[in-house]
Order: sequence, then C-alpha cells, then structure tokens
Amino acid sequence: MRRTPVESSAIESVGYDPQTAVLEVEFTSGELYRYFAVPRAVYRELVEAESPGHYFGEHIREVYPTEHVLR
Repeated sequence: MRRTPVESSAIESVGYDPQTAVLEVEFTSGELYRYFAVPRAVYRELVEAESPGHYFGEHIREVYPTEHVLR
C-alpha cells in the first residue's frame, strides 16, 4: 500500500485502501499498524489534521480493530 508522509512528530506516513477500508499508519519509531473498517472520511481527516498524532489518538487508536505489522 502506498503511504503518504504527514507532518507529525509521532506519525511518519499513512496509507489507505478504499476497497478494503484498511488504514496503514507508520510511526516515526518504525512501527507499522493496520486498522480495519476505517471510513474514507476518517483517513482524509487524519491526513488533513493540524495534528495528525492528536487526531489519531482521539479518533482511531482505540476505535478500530488493529494489527501490528512490523517494527
């Protein structure tokens, strides 16, 4: 999945697959996670957020099922 860099001290890049509603989040630590059943609007809001890290913590982290992909 192609990821887009974001301006954040915590998040390096994010990617989204609209066909499967899967969001990938790569953190600056090198950790990569996939979040499932994420609406496209949530992805857009994350990318456009003034603080993607804050948006992620408030609207994604504990909301959607997740899978740790790599470190």
